[in-house]
Amino acid sequence: MAGSACSAPSTRFPALQIGVRWRLSQFFIAGRCLARAFERWLEAERDQLPLWLPVMLGGGIAAWFFLRDSADWQIAILISLTIALGCAAAGRHGRAARSIGVAALTVAVGIGLIWWRSDRVTHAVLLRPTIATFVARVERIEPLPARELVRLRLAPLAVVPRDDGRDRPLPALPRHLRINLATADVPVGLASGAVLRLSARLMPPPEPAVPGAYDYARTAWFDGIGATGRGFAPVTVVEPGRPWILPGLRARLSDHIQTQAGGGGAGGIAAALATGDQGSIPLEDTEAMRRSGLAHLLSVSGLHITAAVAATMILVTRLLALSPWLALRWRLPLVAGAAGALVAIGYTMLTGAEVPTIRSCVAALCVLLALALGREALTLRLVAAGALVVLVLYPESLAGPSFQLSFAAVVSIIAWNDHPGIRALVAPREEPRRTRVARSVGSLLMTGLVVEAALLPISLYHFQKAGVHGAVANICAIPLTTFVVMPLEAAALLFDTMGLGAPFWWATRLSLDLLLWIARTTAAIPGSVAPLPAMPDGAYAAMAIGGLWIALWRTRWRRLGIVPFVIGAGWAISTPAPDLLVTGDGRHVAIRTQGGEVALLRDRTGDYTADILAQGGGVTGLPVLWSDQRDARCSRDLCMAVRTVGGRRWTVLGTRSAYTVPLEDLVRACAAADIVISDRWLPRRCSPRWLRLDRTTFRRTGGVAITFPPSTVWPTIAARASPAVLTVRHPEDSHPWIAPLVMERETRVRRHRSRRAHPEKHQS
Repeated sequence: MAGSACSAPSTRFPALQIGVRWRLSQFFIAGRCLARAFERWLEAERDQLPLWLPVMLGGGIAAWFFLRDSADWQIAILISLTIALGCAAAGRHGRAARSIGVAALTVAVGIGLIWWRSDRVTHAVLLRPTIATFVARVERIEPLPARELVRLRLAPLAVVPRDDGRDRPLPALPRHLRINLATADVPVGLASGAVLRLSARLMPPPEPAVPGAYDYARTAWFDGIGATGRGFAPVTVVEPGRPWILPGLRARLSDHIQTQAGGGGAGGIAAALATGDQGSIPLEDTEAMRRSGLAHLLSVSGLHITAAVAATMILVTRLLALSPWLALRWRLPLVAGAAGALVAIGYTMLTGAEVPTIRSCVAALCVLLALALGREALTLRLVAAGALVVLVLYPESLAGPSFQLSFAAVVSIIAWNDHPGIRALVAPREEPRRTRVARSVGSLLMTGLVVEAALLPISLYHFQKAGVHGAVANICAIPLTTFVVMPLEAAALLFDTMGLGAPFWWATRLSLDLLLWIARTTAAIPGSVAPLPAMPDGAYAAMAIGGLWIALWRTRWRRLGIVPFVIGAGWAISTPAPDLLVTGDGRHVAIRTQGGEVALLRDRTGDYTADILAQGGGVTGLPVLWSDQRDARCSRDLCMAVRTVGGRRWTVLGTRSAYTVPLEDLVRACAAADIVISDRWLPRRCSPRWLRLDRTTFRRTGGVAITFPPSTVWPTIAARASPAVLTVRHPEDSHPWIAPLVMERETRVRRHRSRRAHPEKHQS
């Protein structure tokens, strides 16, 4: 019997043969017992197994991003296929083998899918900065009034030779460019489809400035962008455009809403809620929304699609129900659902059909389909189906914060409210109204806290900071936006067709002012933002696995997900902030002071770069200057700082100007420093005690983050330990948005070394 084999000790062997054979028999019996227990657990969780298909597909996609070259990708696919085939051969009658085999096969499909997608969008990338005059067709226009810019997506048609009398080779431009134009330089008649003649300073899509920062090069690769830059006057319209209906309608609608809503923050948010255009929101209001955890309200996502579909369905149902003939002969909910689906698709196209909006539209269509089939609308299976569709169409979206934040929020809400204890708590019952309201408010607050707990690791991983009081702010802001702001704005737009929208716009402005007050008040609370240095990938993966394990299983074994989640959280919290950050060009350096602040090498540093360095250093305040520190000695050209960590003094030397430093002075300064940093080529005689970072090094590594060994209970070990070094770029990384730039930089380094070694060969 199976039960006796798992519980009773074996008596098959006589006493004289007890030994290795007995232990092996007990081992095999225990293995069979564990296998049967595993089968029983999977049988109890059989309804939850399909939920792991998008997780496994996403795991394969994430593995492709994490692994560095094609050999690793091929090995991962072969290992997954081997596991799948082995499970297919071994487990003909067991659920465990089939489940593991399907999971391994799905991982292999995920790796192959994102690999195929990255090859399918292959395009040329600009390899070095250049200034060019060219003729291009306008593909997309994105006004940014708050920054006094207009962002254009251009398709170059021809490069115009310069009129300086010199015979220069014409640069080869990529197929698509992203250009920023000052508002004053925008020509009259600019529209989608127009052909422009302009000059611009173009650069390759920027990689992360420091480890852990935003990687626009990856986003630009999948978006087809081969170069970015800044255009300058004169900009002339060679051929007028034939604007598409939807982009032109979107621009006119945004201008109309901003005018009627009074401009400023209220007008910009009103336009963002209706069309997704966030360019008109003042920067201080955008930062307040971000610090308060309300930034998700500004992007058209599930909240906006749901509100539009729900309002359409209610309106269509009420209007059709006025006719008894229609009410008796038609299934009005199906008609209303079809109208809601059309509105969802049209709204998605109107707002630019960005990936987050498409994802929300797919989820809304799945909900409508479930309602039409008479199934429960909001389930984890529905979310899994939506995630599966999005990952198949846009596998690269998995790496972005938008995908992770939106699906994590929906999964946490459904899983929390699907728990039997929570269902019993919020179930309707006979009780006083005051108790019912208190129960509803408490349930809403608990749901908000669960959502914030689910989103906190994602925000910290991608942005190195997260709003602490976002749960309370969202409890007030989401109902205000859903049930007050958006209905008032929709009514104002509707009555504007009859010239009667002024009262509704007045009410909309008041409600938006209240929303901004909530954001500003929450952001102004001390400690409203929790900073954290760049989180290790392993820590984030452990927390993601733990969270998914808790959310997707139903039996008591779901509690095991707490173990990897706690391990990942402890790993992330215990990761020390870097003591030294250097951008990829070597110009900007940030060092951590003894007081925990971030000090900048150069007195003149742009706001964006300063924010990136402060964010990478895990601080929320403004950076200070090296030259103002007591343990730093700075001149106009050089700056030397001392950082004491773990009982050891680390001396860092950095160049802070483009002027030539006398060679002997530079050599002496290098000899006295542990680390030397410069954005130029340093002479060979410059030999620091530990590390030299100059232009040659940065072309191999990109941005660098250095963490000095911390103090421990064994000072001798801490004093001898080497610092931890993280780099943006790795020589063996062959992802398509990195490999061309690495090859170009290596070619330029070899050419420079050849010129220095054999100057007679390059005199021409």
